[in-house]
Amino acid sequence: MCDSNSNASISNLDPRLPSPDLYAKLIASTGEDLNRPGLVDTPTRAAKAFGYLTQGYHQTLEEVTNNAVFPTDNPELVLIHNIEFYSLCEHHLLPFYGVAHVGYLPDGKVIGLSKVARIIDMYARRLQIQENLSKQIADAIMEVTNCRGVAVVMDASHMCMMMRGVNKQLSSTRTTAMLGDFKTDIQARNEFLAAVPASKI
Repeated sequence: MCDSNSNASISNLDPRLPSPDLYAKLIASTGEDLNRPGLVDTPTRAAKAFGYLTQGYHQTLEEVTNNAVFPTDNPELVLIHNIEFYSLCEHHLLPFYGVAHVGYLPDGKVIGLSKVARIIDMYARRLQIQENLSKQIADAIMEVTNCRGVAVVMDASHMCMMMRGVNKQLSSTRTTAMLGDFKTDIQARNEFLAAVPASKI
């Protein structure tokens, strides 16, 4: 059961959140009774949840990386794999979720490992399509590190395909984004792809 906050005051909500009244109208359109115990606080909770799921709009790359870039003399591949993420499809506002695998070739600088995950979260917590999300993550890591190349692979399950429409519950989607040496050097690209785990989505 979701936690309830019966004392929540709409006037105390973050002004960046959607109005609970919007959720109240949506629920009422089903014919439900908004005054029954299970729904009385749902509009406020839903507004807060949507705010959390889209908080990436209120973050910047500088904030999430927090200057965690460090010198290195190692030019070899850095690969962080199986980074869990979730996002909301911009077409239906339904979730898609999965794992990201990120590799880059340093050019004198590396980024803190946790910052890669934070970059993914910042862009994932926006209304997205997976294809754009992969590219935004790659662009951000390139911008922060000025590395020789960035590669991103994302595997995800999409509720818009699983819960509605074609109803394909076992479907999954893989997207890639390659920048720098990973785009121009097939050997570097193959080294990265060989190290990426097979999809378990």
